[in-house]
Amino acid sequence: MRSSRSREPRNPRLPYLVKRSRICSGNLEFVKPSFRDTPLPLMQRYWEWLVGRVPAWIAPNLITIVGLATNVFTTLVLVYYCPTATEQAPLWAYLLCAVGLFVYQSLDAIDGKQARRTNSSSPLGELFDHGCDSLSTVFVVLGTSIAVQLGTNPDWMFFCCFAGMFMFYCAHWQTYVSGTLRFGIIDVTEVQIFIIIMYLLAAVGGSAFWQSLIPVINIQMKIVPAICTFLGAIFSCTNYFRVIFTGGKGKNGSTIAGTSVLSPVLHIGSVIILAMMIYKKSAIQLFEKHPCVYILAFGFVSAKITNKLVVAHMTKSEMHLHDIAFLGPGLLFLDQYFNSFIDEYLVLWIALILSFVDLVRYCVSVCNQIASHLHIFVFRIKPLTPSTLQ
Repeated sequence: MRSSRSREPRNPRLPYLVKRSRICSGNLEFVKPSFRDTPLPLMQRYWEWLVGRVPAWIAPNLITIVGLATNVFTTLVLVYYCPTATEQAPLWAYLLCAVGLFVYQSLDAIDGKQARRTNSSSPLGELFDHGCDSLSTVFVVLGTSIAVQLGTNPDWMFFCCFAGMFMFYCAHWQTYVSGTLRFGIIDVTEVQIFIIIMYLLAAVGGSAFWQSLIPVINIQMKIVPAICTFLGAIFSCTNYFRVIFTGGKGKNGSTIAGTSVLSPVLHIGSVIILAMMIYKKSAIQLFEKHPCVYILAFGFVSAKITNKLVVAHMTKSEMHLHDIAFLGPGLLFLDQYFNSFIDEYLVLWIALILSFVDLVRYCVSVCNQIASHLHIFVFRIKPLTPSTLQ
């Protein structure tokens, strides 16, 4: 997830032509952000200081991928110790996740600044940043659920994880409609700080803290973040759908690609409906017993279709519903339809591998196509002279 205060556009228009999300020639456009004054000036000063410490030869995309890798690794450590999101991990694992998320936030906040500083801005950088954000969202919502041991309340865990993915998708959905990426009063940076605090509370208080009852209302402390997610989802989605239904910049209020403003709902709707059906109809309680694998399997699919949506916006092209990303969830659905002819847990792992491989294949393909067309490198920048630095 990228900080709203640091999202720096990365260059003017460049050629593109998309056929089924394949970039060949034409005009590839930036996501136009709607900026706001930062309520966290201390963070802004910290980011300015940090980017000044980064060598000028380091590519912005390299900064982004290092931040993502750090966040993914620290979350996987937590997944290793808490596969059902009900266990107590070592206290250092929660601290590691807090540090990992802070590192990701910091590096994600300065990649655009580094691009401006080194004159290496490009649409590839914008797409690469959003792509990493889509994957990071999956690991952040999963890690947060594990930290509060939300696996003991599977319905809440399911809602919180998929609500996070849905809201991230909606942010780019409204961008696809209006042509502008808008930010809220409480946005990514504030949410990330809140999650870091949750990791620290898990490290200090352990499971006893999240299982403790709140006086008077008599609910467990772990339900408070879930309720906050519910309220935040209502608030955010209200704003998103106001733009989606009234802010279309295309012909007759359509998307910037001239398609129906409701067309993107088919993709994310298919992911969530399939996930819900498989969760509720599983004979072996697949989600309850293996929530981490389950969230990752569907999370990779969500990340893939979100990346497709970003590409569709940047290229003003239509999103096609048919996608190999749905193969994994489709196998799980068919297996249940035929009374679990193959062990559901085995099929879940197959779905996880398929969705991950498809996501990596798609991202590598798109990045290589854009880099090749723009005659640039994904993780390297051209040597700089002092006169080229700002």
